[in-house]
Amino acid sequence: MAQSVVEVMEDAKGKVQENLLANGVDLTSFVTHFEWDMAKYPAKQLAQIETDLKGRTAAYSTLKATLDSLNQKAKANLFTRTLSDIVNKDDFVLDSEYLVTLLVIVPTQNYIQWQKTYESLSDMVVPRSTKLIFEDKEGGLFTVTLFRKVIDDFKARAKENKFMVREFYYDEKEITREREEMTRLLSAKKQQYGPLLRWLKVNFSEAFIAWVHIKALRVFVESVLRYGLPVNFQAVLLQPQKKSSIKRLREVLNSVFKHLDEVAAASMLDAAMDIPGLQLNNQDYFPYVYFRIDLSLLD
Repeated sequence: MAQSVVEVMEDAKGKVQENLLANGVDLTSFVTHFEWDMAKYPAKQLAQIETDLKGRTAAYSTLKATLDSLNQKAKANLFTRTLSDIVNKDDFVLDSEYLVTLLVIVPTQNYIQWQKTYESLSDMVVPRSTKLIFEDKEGGLFTVTLFRKVIDDFKARAKENKFMVREFYYDEKEITREREEMTRLLSAKKQQYGPLLRWLKVNFSEAFIAWVHIKALRVFVESVLRYGLPVNFQAVLLQPQKKSSIKRLREVLNSVFKHLDEVAAASMLDAAMDIPGLQLNNQDYFPYVYFRIDLSLLD
């Protein structure tokens, strides 16, 4: 759910953390002031949250992926990018029996050569018919008008001179459809954004609260199973300030509590030995009951 918030808030990632709250407070404050709440561990509700999450984020992700795909096409190079956002009806000779307008990709360093030679690349090229309609870092997209009968000859001659004709036919209905589709998708994303983010904030809190209740359950059950009845244990939250201090903390805890489980203490020492072919896998078993609460949900 935290990752879903990150994905939804794509343009405001610096404010993600303030939307990841539990019962209205930051996660560290909630955990350090945790009290059992009988109403906050509804298993059926959590199952429904998971189901709703999949449905809501799937719809939004599909919409976002479609938009991202269209945006990628708009940012691609001149050979593959969509042209609906840069071409206009006035750039083309349309509905002519004899004439046609082509789009030609010209490298930046060849602009002067293009201007000097395009009229003579083939017979029947309309003089002064070229116009630069778009350019990027690599080159420009030029129009040129010629007679239909010399299209193939013009393409071949252009290629010899490192001018590439872009296959494109101006269809006003298709251009309008592409533009309207982009507008519709942007509107739909905007409409879904607010309700989805509010839903994620509310249900992230519910899920996190339930998750910490599960941690509390596990501490209680494991303590009873390991040390027996009557119940006699103290649950403590320890937060090392640096990753480098974790090893030292483990050493201190092991020294203090090794009398509770001599076997576990011994196997911790054995686990540090590199014995070929033997996997001890005791990294998370200690003389004391230990469960990790990871609040770095965005890492």
